Amino acid sequence: MKRAGDARRVVTAAAPGTPEAGAPEAPQAAGAADAAKPAAKRSAAAGRSAKAASATGAGGSKARRSAGKKRTRTRRGASGKRRGRGRGRTGRSSGRPVRPGEAELLANGGPAREPYNESAYMAGYDVGLYEGGELLLEQATPIQRLLPEISLRDVIALGAEQIAHRCLPLLDVSEVYEEMEAAIRERRPCAVVRLGDGELLTLAQDAVHDVETIRREGGFLPYAGVHPPDLRARDELAAAIRQAHIVGVPLSRRKHFQPLLHPVLRAHQIPPESLRMTHSAVNYSLHQTGLLGRLLAGKRLLVVGNLAPALGHALNQRGYAVTGAVSPVNGVGDVERVLQEIRGFDFDLALVSAGIAAVMLCTRIAGELGRAALDFGHMADGIAKGKYAL
Repeated sequence: MKRAGDARRVVTAAAPGTPEAGAPEAPQAAGAADAAKPAAKRSAAAGRSAKAASATGAGGSKARRSAGKKRTRTRRGASGKRRGRGRGRTGRSSGRPVRPGEAELLANGGPAREPYNESAYMAGYDVGLYEGGELLLEQATPIQRLLPEISLRDVIALGAEQIAHRCLPLLDVSEVYEEMEAAIRERRPCAVVRLGDGELLTLAQDAVHDVETIRREGGFLPYAGVHPPDLRARDELAAAIRQAHIVGVPLSRRKHFQPLLHPVLRAHQIPPESLRMTHSAVNYSLHQTGLLGRLLAGKRLLVVGNLAPALGHALNQRGYAVTGAVSPVNGVGDVERVLQEIRGFDFDLALVSAGIAAVMLCTRIAGELGRAALDFGHMADGIAKGKYAL
């Protein structure tokens, strides 16, 4: 005969969902008994999970999280595609109420759009092209005159012919090459520098534009080696331009290129007629015309800049004589230290790729060391990475 305590112990040990120990079992139909088997298995598994959770502590939390993940898995429909729970036909979360009329708009492909907005870029381009060109021609034409059938391009070409006598001559790439070759051969100084938007914005500080404008429109200047406001860099750059033998100037009419060149030179009292000028992409032109390889051949080369080691290695592999590499160049404030290091090398031609500081370095290499120096720019990247073959 079982005691009451034994019965209580049996009841306590019984798995949840199973009949209490000692209680009479209810009669079951044949189908009900079969259906109960999976349920019994699940109950037994749940009991085992509960025991494991009780024994392991943290493991129980892990089991609960795992069970939670199983409950939130996506379901697969008859087609085999995954269907997420809690989403309506529009794909939006069912937690957000559908706004009035939204379902109809979505069903019809969204709100109506004007053709103008189908290509906002082209619309803006057309407006800019008109206001920056055709409108100006329209305003310059007498009101009682009808222009003949002529394009804006043709009108500009005719106008350019009328001011050709006012244009300043630029040295072509072959003239730059010949001048550098002669300087190296005769062991006299020659500095070829180039002006781009970085140099012109640096020169424009508190001379053409206020510092806030320079900071806003010249966000790349720190990368090029100048942290505005830096009026010392501005003045040293202006002095370097005056001392350079050949100055590359931009042909581009974009905002911070040629349109900024003349105001900057005027602000620093540098008459453009006093400069021997070429175009600012002369470093690339030397390569494109095949003159760069001839310029480097047979010369003792010094490479200067953050990519100097890689550039020197690439040039050595191609058979050129690199006698030294100076790296890094940490902006215009590092010019003195870099120049002191350059003094320790013997070379015929310096290739300087150092952002805005390259202009100062080239003119000082020429003026203080009596050597030839070329503002090499991103040609260093191209050669070091194998983009340009020599």
